[in-house]
Amino acid sequence: MLRLEPRPQASRAWTYASPLLALAVTVLIGVALFAALGKDPVRGLQMFFWEPMKSAYAMGELMVKATPLLLIALGLAVCFRSNVWNIGAEGQFILGAVCAGGVALLADKDSGRWIVLAVLLAGTLGGMAWAGLTAWLRDRFNASEILVSLMLVYVATMLLGYLVYGPWKDPGGYNFPQTKTFEAVTQIPRLMSGSRVSVGLLIALACAVGLWVFLFRTRAGFAQQVGGLAPDAARYAGFSSRKALWVALLTSGGAAGLAGALEVAGPIGQLTPYVPAGYGFAAIIVAFVGRLHPAGMVLSAILMSMFYIGGELAQSRMGLPKSITGVFQGLLLFCLLACDTLVNYRIRWGHARKGAV
Repeated sequence: MLRLEPRPQASRAWTYASPLLALAVTVLIGVALFAALGKDPVRGLQMFFWEPMKSAYAMGELMVKATPLLLIALGLAVCFRSNVWNIGAEGQFILGAVCAGGVALLADKDSGRWIVLAVLLAGTLGGMAWAGLTAWLRDRFNASEILVSLMLVYVATMLLGYLVYGPWKDPGGYNFPQTKTFEAVTQIPRLMSGSRVSVGLLIALACAVGLWVFLFRTRAGFAQQVGGLAPDAARYAGFSSRKALWVALLTSGGAAGLAGALEVAGPIGQLTPYVPAGYGFAAIIVAFVGRLHPAGMVLSAILMSMFYIGGELAQSRMGLPKSITGVFQGLLLFCLLACDTLVNYRIRWGHARKGAV
């Protein structure tokens, strides 16, 4: 019989091999799922793993999707390494989009290009403020940051709905719940003509480098991680757990808010009820598949954006339901959780020893 035997110490090899095994298992389950639905498995996998990369334009769209996922995941990595469980990055993303959209709506044809910086700053501060509510409630009343941050997602969604259905609704928009299209001067500069890839990609990559420096080359980053791994040791060393809480949540909220600002001032170009795209929740998977390491999260953000684009293509070309994207995301997460067992346990074949628990 198969049994799990505890390892003397965590396997470094399986720490990095586990996400690859999880992806392979996800693909195998996906093949079985396509076959069960009566679809060609090869064509199904092609939609997810080939079509998003087959041309320069497709690669550009892949980067457009990966940018917000990477930014949000980078912020969440600071939280998770600090043992702060921010599950509400989606709400912080929405508030960032709302605040950025509010500034963008103030622009007119005479506004200068400086307005772009104001839009991004407003989005960042909006996300930080929304995460700050969670930090304050946790700090002041010891409220669970998991529940508070998650519930604030729905508050943010309702606030967005109120604005686009109410005071910010475009009077010339044929009664559609959306703001007017932002002025061209507020649009995020694009890296090249004919592509929707903006400087947001460069900002996300710069943030990944900055996070690596912060976590692994600064005392403050070391303090954040020690507080998450060993709170008692952190207190003994004089590191403030309260400061770690605020730094983690404000950093995470700011990153999510910046992602929201880049999204509405970039590909979307206005506020609509469809701004919430699930990026805040998908970024949790991106963070853990990437092992909470900036380099790993760059790769996992690209993988997750392939799932988004592949799901859209499978829906339009193969007649699969819209939920197929969420199915693949969920499969990857559960397979990762299962494969992570191999980090601390090894599989043995044989009978359990007498008296073993």
